Order: sequence, then structure tokens, then C-alpha cells
Amino acid sequence: MASSSSSSLYLNSLPKASSGLVQWRSGLRFELLGSSVSSNRLFVSPVRFTQRSPRLPAIRAAYNSEGGSRGRAYKESQAANGFPNAKVQQIASSILPVGSFVVVTFVLWKVVEKFMSPKSTKTSAGESKSSTQGVKWSIGAGTNLLQGFAAKVDREAKQRLNEFAKELRSFRSVDMSGCNFGDEGLFFLAESLGYNQTVEEVSFSANGITAAGVKAFDGVLQSNIMLKVLNLSGNPIGDEGAKTLCATLMENSSIEILQLNSTDIGDEGAKEVAELLKRNSTLRVIELNNNMIDYSGFTSLAGALPENNTIRNLHLNGNYGGALGANALAKGLEGNKSLRELHLHGNSIGDEGVRALMSGLSSHKGKLALLDLGNNSISAKGAFYVAEYIKRSKSLVWLNLYMNDIGNEGAEKVADALKQNRSIATIDMGGNNIHAEGVNAIAQALKDNAIITTLELGYNPIGPDGAKALSEILKFHGNVKTLKLGWCQIAAKGAEYIADMLRYNNTISVLDLRANGLRDEVTSDIFYQYSVDSSMYLQYFYQIFLSWLIKWEFSGRFMLSSELESS
Repeated sequence: MASSSSSSLYLNSLPKASSGLVQWRSGLRFELLGSSVSSNRLFVSPVRFTQRSPRLPAIRAAYNSEGGSRGRAYKESQAANGFPNAKVQQIASSILPVGSFVVVTFVLWKVVEKFMSPKSTKTSAGESKSSTQGVKWSIGAGTNLLQGFAAKVDREAKQRLNEFAKELRSFRSVDMSGCNFGDEGLFFLAESLGYNQTVEEVSFSANGITAAGVKAFDGVLQSNIMLKVLNLSGNPIGDEGAKTLCATLMENSSIEILQLNSTDIGDEGAKEVAELLKRNSTLRVIELNNNMIDYSGFTSLAGALPENNTIRNLHLNGNYGGALGANALAKGLEGNKSLRELHLHGNSIGDEGVRALMSGLSSHKGKLALLDLGNNSISAKGAFYVAEYIKRSKSLVWLNLYMNDIGNEGAEKVADALKQNRSIATIDMGGNNIHAEGVNAIAQALKDNAIITTLELGYNPIGPDGAKALSEILKFHGNVKTLKLGWCQIAAKGAEYIADMLRYNNTISVLDLRANGLRDEVTSDIFYQYSVDSSMYLQYFYQIFLSWLIKWEFSGRFMLSSELESS
């Protein structure tokens, strides 16, 4: 191993004269420690520079400055030649080091050249190759690749793409998410879709496809009559890519579900999708979640709704519609008869946006079954508009108000509306700052309601009193099968009410009590009442989610499965 003063030099290109790398000084000696060629990489082991006393090869200076018989004899023998001894010594001391440098440099160059220059190989008839052909040099250490190795990598990549192409031709559903094949890979694979009359669902999500890559679908999607689901989510195609894709789909008569979530689509891209909706009568589901669509884009999409009578699901979660966007959608919904699901989670539409939207939905001639208004800055005022719509709706089955701020007042308004509604089966009011008072109103709404089967109240500080209010009603009333009370601060006292309720309730099959500060004995009692002492019949596989159990601690979740034994 070289000493700490040694330096390592990786040669990844032909040597160049550099005063910074090689310096000659009198008294330095070059040592070539070794070199090797491994894995198509040239590595020249360190050229070590070691300090030695000046020693001139081929000449031994026996001259002694202090004189002496040997010195005098040497000078006398040289006097006959007529050369001044002092001048000879001066010339030798200045010329010979330079000569040594030239010789050593030449030898070192030849050694390096021998290893770095690829040997010429015999070529087949009619072909000729230069001695340096096929070598790829790069700056980074260890990155030199011979052409043969690069060709091998290229062949392997093409082989994988060929395998993907075969999948496209032999399976009904193909998922190539996250393969990172990029635009070039898509051009290679898309051709297979044109000839495939089997595959019905293809996912190319998260593959680094850009607007340029989307052009690969040109001529392919028009000829494919079997493909029904196309997922391009997670690819940065942007507005330009959306424009290209929509132009291609104008002539497609098979695709029913188009997923373009998280694709950097903005208002211009939404405008292209709107034009597609006006002319395409096949699409049933459009997913544009988590894009950059603002009021202008919402307006374009809303304008297409009255002209389209086939769209069923519209997903616009995580965009920037705001109150103006909601107002535009409301106008579009008035003239639409086909929409069944509207997803607007996380658009900050606020109370005014909700007011306009509920007005539009009330005039909607279709049968909306799902409405997602989660995380939209809705207060008790907005909850009033939602409640009025709940009273009139006869088709709404699933309502999400998660992570708003309707409070007790809003909860009471929604609860009163639920007493008049006989269609909603799932309602999510988690994270709305609802306390015991609001939960009591909701519990009263459940008393004579056999339709609601899923109730989410998590992340509301209902406390033990709220748990008591629910338990007293659910003990003998309602038809709730899934009850979620995680992060509700019910504590041990509230859990005792729930445990007592489970003695008599015979409908609840999923119970979520995570993060409520329950003790071992409390969770054990709930487990016991639910699985042993209860009079209810466990006819299916049930799941109980508790904060933790005495013997089973699975990240706050325990799954119990039991089957009714035949009597």
C-alpha cells in the first residue's frame, strides 16, 4: 500500500501534458507501481513520487571539493583533453537531469499508451475498423465502457421491452406502473396496443412520460377497440400532453376510464379535456386529481357537462377551483343528466362555493350518488346548505364532509336533515371539531334510521360524554355496521360505555377506537364483551380496531376473525 504521500491517478482519457499533474524537480524519482485493465476500465495504479538525493545516471562524480590525491589525479587526467573541469561539471549538472526527465517521460508514455490504446482486431470481409473504434471515454472514474458492454446493456433493455410488449398482447389487464421506461419505451410499447385486441386495462403510470411521449398513441388508440381503461397518472405530460392525448381520443370509441391524476395539467389542459367530453360519447370516468386546474379550467369542464350525457364520475380532488370554480360547476350540473359521482375534496370552495354547488345539485336532473366535499373550509354556515340538499336528495348514498369545521351547530343541522333522508348509507364527519353536544344530535338521528351503515366521527373531541350518547342509542337502535371513533378522547370511561353497548348491539362489525388512551383492562373488557359475552351473532369475519390489547399489539390494530358455529 502506498504511503500517505502517494497520489492515485485514474486515466480515463488519452494523456495530456499538464504542468499541474507532472512536475520535474531535481531529486524526484518516478515509480510505476502497476497497471491493469479490468471490466473495460483502465486503472493505472499510483505513480509514486519519492524524495531521493540527487543521483545522475551514467556519470559518477568522484570529485571532492576538499581536494585529495584522487581528486588531483582525476583533474590531471582530464587536463590533457583541454576541457575546463568546472565547466564540464556545470554542464553535466544542468543537462543530465533534463535528459533523464525526457527518457523517463518517454518510457512512461509508452507504458500508458500500451494499455490505453485498444488493439486492432481483424474485421470481416468488406469491413474495416479503426484501432480506437468502440471505446467510449468519460470523465468520471470507472465509467469507461467498451462498445460490447454497452451493446449488452442495450440488448437487455430491449429484451425487457419485448417482454412488456408480449404482456400487452396476452393479458386483459397490464400494469406497468413505475417501470421508468420514459418516452422512448412508450413509443416501443404503444405499437403493441394497436395490434392487440385482448387487453382491456393498461396502466403506464409513473414512468417519466412527457408530452413528447404521448405522441406514441397517435394512430394506436384509434385502431384499438378493446382497451377500456388507460392510466397515465404520475407522468408530467402537462397541458401539451393533454392536448395531444385528447386529440387522439376524439376518434376512440372504446376507452371508458381515463386517469390523468398528478400529471401537471392546468387550465389549458382542462380546456382540452372539456372539448373531448363534448365530442366523445364513450368516456364514463375522468380523473384529474392533484393537478393545477383553477377557476378557468373548472369553467371549461362545467361548460362541457350539459353537452355530455355519458360521463358518470368526475374527479377533481386537490385542485384550485375555489368558490368561483364551484359556482361554474353548479351551472354545468343543472343541464347534465348523467353524473353519478362528484369528487371535489381539497378545493377550498368555502361556504359560498357550497351554497352555489348545492343549488346546482338541487336542479340536477340526474341521480348523484356520491359527493366528496372533504377539506373545503366549510363552516356551520356551509353545513346549513349541505343539510338542505340532504333533505331533498333521494339518490345520495355517500357523503364526505371530512376535515372541515362545521362544529356542533353544523352537526346538529346535518343530523336534523338525516332524519328526513332515506338514501345516505355512509357519512364521514371526521375532523370537524364536533363535541359531545353535536354527537348527541347525530345519535338521535340514528335512532330510527336503518339506512346508515357507516359512521366516521374520528378526530372529533367528543370525549366520554359523546361516547355515552352514541352507546345509549346504538345499544338497541340503528343499523350501523362500521363505527369509527379514533382520536376522539373518549378515554377509559367512554370505552366502558362502548363495552356495555357491545353486550346488546348485534350489527357492528368494524369498530375503530385507536388513540383514545385506553388501558389494558379496558381494552381487554371490550374484547371480552365483543367476542365472548355478547349475545350477537358473528356470522362473518369481523375486524376490531383497538388502540392496543394486552397480548396482541399490532401497531394499534387487532383483527379478530370468528365464525358462527352451527348449532
